[in-house]
Amino acid sequence: MKQYNVCVVGIGAVGTEMVRLLKARKFPMKSLTILARSERIEEIDGEKIQVKVAAPEAFEGMDFAFFAGTEGAKGASQTLGWEAVKRGCVVIDNGDDFRMDERVPLVIPEINPQALKSHQGLIANPNCSTIIALMPLAPLHQAATIKRIVASTYQAVSGTGAPAVKELDQQVRAWAANQPLPREVYPHQIAFNVLPSVGSFKDDSGESTEEIKMRKETHKILGDDSIRVGNTCVRVPVFNGHSISINVEFEKPLTPAQARDLLAKARGVKVVDDPKNAVYPMPLQASGNYDVLVGRIRKDQSCDNGLVLWCAGDNIWKGAAQNAIQIAEELIKG
Repeated sequence: MKQYNVCVVGIGAVGTEMVRLLKARKFPMKSLTILARSERIEEIDGEKIQVKVAAPEAFEGMDFAFFAGTEGAKGASQTLGWEAVKRGCVVIDNGDDFRMDERVPLVIPEINPQALKSHQGLIANPNCSTIIALMPLAPLHQAATIKRIVASTYQAVSGTGAPAVKELDQQVRAWAANQPLPREVYPHQIAFNVLPSVGSFKDDSGESTEEIKMRKETHKILGDDSIRVGNTCVRVPVFNGHSISINVEFEKPLTPAQARDLLAKARGVKVVDDPKNAVYPMPLQASGNYDVLVGRIRKDQSCDNGLVLWCAGDNIWKGAAQNAIQIAEELIKG
């Protein structure tokens, strides 16, 4: 099997998991280079790793570059993405800088791998919530054509990055010790609270940037701008694993039983649906799981041809690092 020179740009929460997953999934690497703003030594799972400075010349001889930027973390791919492409490297970008760029495919390999055929060297990873929602929705869309989606997300703090994980941990410990709760990452206490604000509010629409992304990315990935998408994105005091409640209306009738059968056959989706026995998707189950879990599948009583479902997925794995690696796996598969 051919082997590839690979680099990961950024070594935060997503970059660290990219390194772990490249090894766990046995990606055919000739070499693995870590790039970041400054040269230093990092440690992952007890192994000391040399980090080099991310600069245009660092991409010489590289086959794949995984840009591990988290949501809203501008800079690396804007500055270096096309520079890497110029040097013959295929860039897979986890950030949101190029998702809506007409030159750049936005890809979930289980859903729209055909979009890779037109790539010009740079491929975008969708937003974590979009990926987790569309994994169960896309197979249903193929069968009955989605007209409308109404979603509420329950997003873990790991989506904000390692400092947010630390903040939740510190707040819980401080609360247990009856001490003041430290707060730096979020505008309000996150422990024992929920924040109906993910992303930022840049215009007068009342929608957050995260909510706008979910609508626009859904249209681009499914190739259908007519689908109406309304959603509310919420940050919850969970360390890892996003959950999403989805009401979906179809053009054609689709029973819960038919939906379960379709989803049971869908790649990357696992049906977890026996609520009478307390079996349903939860972020604790989803964390560290390659599949998106889906359950609570039932008829939506508020409309014709509607279903309600609940899904959970690992936002750092399938919602970021894993999906990026799967894109590269799809490319080398031919």
